[in-house]
Amino acid sequence: MAKSAISHRARLETTLSGAKPDRVPVALWRHFPVDDQTPAGLAEAVVSWQRTYDFDFVKVTPESTYSVKDYGLQDEWQGSAEGTRTYTHRPIRTPDDWLKLTPLDPRAGRIGDQITALRMIVSALGPDVPVLETIFSPLTLARKLVGEQQFLVHMRRYPDALHTGLKTLTETTIRFLDAIRDTGLSGIFYALQYAQLALMSPTEFQEFARPYHLQVLEAASRYWFNVLHLHGNDVMFKQVAELYPTPSPVHVINWHDQETFPSLAEGKKIFSGVACGGLKQWQTMVLGTPEQVRAEAQAAIEATEGTRFILGTGCVTPITAPHGNLMAARKSVSV
Repeated sequence: MAKSAISHRARLETTLSGAKPDRVPVALWRHFPVDDQTPAGLAEAVVSWQRTYDFDFVKVTPESTYSVKDYGLQDEWQGSAEGTRTYTHRPIRTPDDWLKLTPLDPRAGRIGDQITALRMIVSALGPDVPVLETIFSPLTLARKLVGEQQFLVHMRRYPDALHTGLKTLTETTIRFLDAIRDTGLSGIFYALQYAQLALMSPTEFQEFARPYHLQVLEAASRYWFNVLHLHGNDVMFKQVAELYPTPSPVHVINWHDQETFPSLAEGKKIFSGVACGGLKQWQTMVLGTPEQVRAEAQAAIEATEGTRFILGTGCVTPITAPHGNLMAARKSVSV
């Protein structure tokens, strides 16, 4: 694919400033099952993906358990179309187990492998391609360790124990952010999977999420390009958008805008930064045609007037998405 005269970084900097770029930025990301089990395998897969599609930023997507696997969580690859692994053992069984967690060494074990992979990716792609590392919120990490149903029970029946665990997970996350400081990253992709009204109330979110989010994002505030991902339906968009102080360490919000409130246009009214989305990850990117991908992309660009907007899917692009649809998404923003 022919390279633009303007670098990806310069295009994104223009978009973040609120000015209209030469074209709308675009980025898609996916899991790389099997390849993601070694630093070299993940790095090679990510770099190949970027060199094929030339997206405006690279979101590194390791296996979703990488940051808690060293606590004893076990999983295996069973063929999910999203590229995610199936959990086979969760180390938190009782409320007292939260008290046993200790902060991890970010340069050892599975999270240490990530530092190696990040260095390889940034080195291969160069300074003009922004690279983001996926960071899961402490609340999301807690849910991975115990499972969704038990997490809600612990939150409502044993809040003190859960808070102890969340403090430890927050410290582990901040240590990791400090350890990747010199890898050349442009920012983080902060995955927040519990700000959904079907899972917790706004009051619960304020108690169990807010203090830990603020600490993690304060540690990430040195980066110029941080994306927050709001996962799922019926998300607390306004509450999350207004959660952070000015200037906000969150520059972009990505959510399932084609499936839940708010729309792209509404999201831009609530959040003063950049909106990322516009494409349905399954209905369009997997089951649609290139023509449908281009039409959906054009509708999103029109809805946002091509400013403060990055074209992408509302969540991870399934590994079953056809090459033709991926290329259609990339070419839909060509100058």
